Order: sequence, then C-alpha cells, then structure tokens
Amino acid sequence: MSCYCNSSLPYSQCCEPYLKGQKFAERPQILMRSRYTAYCLKDAQYIHDTYAQAKQAQNSVDDIAAFANYAHFIKLEVLEEVAEATQGVVEFKAHYIAENTHYILHERSNFITEAGRWYYLDGELYDTPTTKVGRNDVCPCDSGKKYKKCHGS
Repeated sequence: MSCYCNSSLPYSQCCEPYLKGQKFAERPQILMRSRYTAYCLKDAQYIHDTYAQAKQAQNSVDDIAAFANYAHFIKLEVLEEVAEATQGVVEFKAHYIAENTHYILHERSNFITEAGRWYYLDGELYDTPTTKVGRNDVCPCDSGKKYKKCHGS
C-alpha cells in the first residue's frame, strides 16, 4: 500500500516506522509527512507527541482526535523545505474533506529540535478557498473518479 503522504514509497517503508516509534524523523519534512499520515490514520497521540514541548499543553489529544475524526485527509502537496541544524520550515498544502466540502490547509510550518529530535512548533496559515463537492463531481484527490465512487462513499 502506498503511503498516505504521497511520497510514492510503500507505507511500511515511509511513515509507518515513525508512527510506530521505530524511527525518528531526520528532517522537518519527514516529520511533517508523518504527522499528515497520523491525521489520515487518526493517530492523535502521535500528533500530540510530535508537538514541541512548549506547545503540547495547548493541544490536547482529545482536541486533536476531534479534528482528525472530522476531517478526511485526501492529498498532501509539499511546496518547500528549508532545514538547518536546529530549526526548519516546511510549506505544504493538506487537502481534506469535511461535510462534503473540500478544504485546503495551506501552512508554512516551523520545526525545532529538542534533545536531538525534530518537533512541530507552530505555523502560519494561508487563506484558501473552500469548495462544495457534489456526488457527481470529480473527486478532489485527483483519482479521476467521481466523488461518490471515491471519497464520497
């Protein structure tokens, strides 16, 4: 099975080892991709645990789980990564569907290292349009299928 993060690698060779705690992200982009995959799999604990220590109290596992259960993530586009020794930035677009509406979460995320590991610190969100998705519309995941036969089923 291909990884949810659209890396073209199998899930078992891409994000799974990070979500299972077998590996730690070597770069900010890898952490961002694994967090996206965790949203796809509704793994709120992983998302919480990969927040920077200073941000964990503001982002409860229950709140993360509520959003992950509300949003059905369908596509990830990585636009840019800038990584230095202890901080990095990743700009991306995460597409999701909620209540038959297509949303694009466009963010420029900041990452830092703590005790030698990468963590998500915060990000700048960009305004993006939303689109209502009809049953016979082409699915926004780019599968080419009608929404009702793809993510609308």
